[in-house]
Amino acid sequence: MSHVELKNVSKTFNLRSGGANIKTRALDNLSLNIERGEIVALTGPSGCGKTTALRIIMGLEEASGGMIRVAGKEINGCGLDRGMVFQHAELLPWRSAVDNIRFALEANGVAASEIAERAERFIDLVGLRHAMHHRPHQLSGGMKQRVGIARALAIDPEVLLMDEPFGALDSQTREVLQMELLDIHQRTGKTIIFVTHDLDEAVLLADRIAVMVKGRLREIIDVNIERPRNDMRAIRGSEEFARKRHLAWDALHSHPEDAVAAHGSETSDTTPLRATA
Repeated sequence: MSHVELKNVSKTFNLRSGGANIKTRALDNLSLNIERGEIVALTGPSGCGKTTALRIIMGLEEASGGMIRVAGKEINGCGLDRGMVFQHAELLPWRSAVDNIRFALEANGVAASEIAERAERFIDLVGLRHAMHHRPHQLSGGMKQRVGIARALAIDPEVLLMDEPFGALDSQTREVLQMELLDIHQRTGKTIIFVTHDLDEAVLLADRIAVMVKGRLREIIDVNIERPRNDMRAIRGSEEFARKRHLAWDALHSHPEDAVAAHGSETSDTTPLRATA
């Protein structure tokens, strides 16, 4: 049994325009299995349903149809088995870095006797002990995202969901946090599903890349780069990196009619799914 299972998941939004109701389809029979400890990247054009899929897995959105299971249990709303990191950390400004982590633990009913130790353990995990008492306005963008990652991990979720977690950061900070995420994954073994528009990032981090177009899977690409992935220079210069990045790019651009795939298309994408090793 896969750790995360999506079977024929659909999502339709009802919008009003000019007094009329318009049905907008965000996901169309999306099926995807993710194994325990795997990192899977969701990528595709803007509006293809990547974030909607992530929010449904988290329980922030309700699917219009289909089934989602985590560790064999069908999900019904948010739960402690899933943690989410957003593009912006959205920290509580009046709380320090470590107190933002403590807040997540308090809100989820962790015993008071455990909160301090666990919060400090996860602030250490993301390398921020030196800034643990800083408030958000004293932290850089990258440091805020580290707190967001620590906050999500502190509740010990089965699955870590990440919605373009490094998208708002400068390229150098982004590369540092990519390395740190790989290190965290190596130490925790968490199942990670993350949304990204950056194909380099998808190949660097993921075991598989799920290319989405118009709310459906276009292609699944296996990334055969061994872990641990400690030498980014060697990885970026490898034949496997170049080949898999090209396959992902080709999946996104080989169908010109999908290049501007709009969120809300009423036309189903009938191109069959290809699995690429």
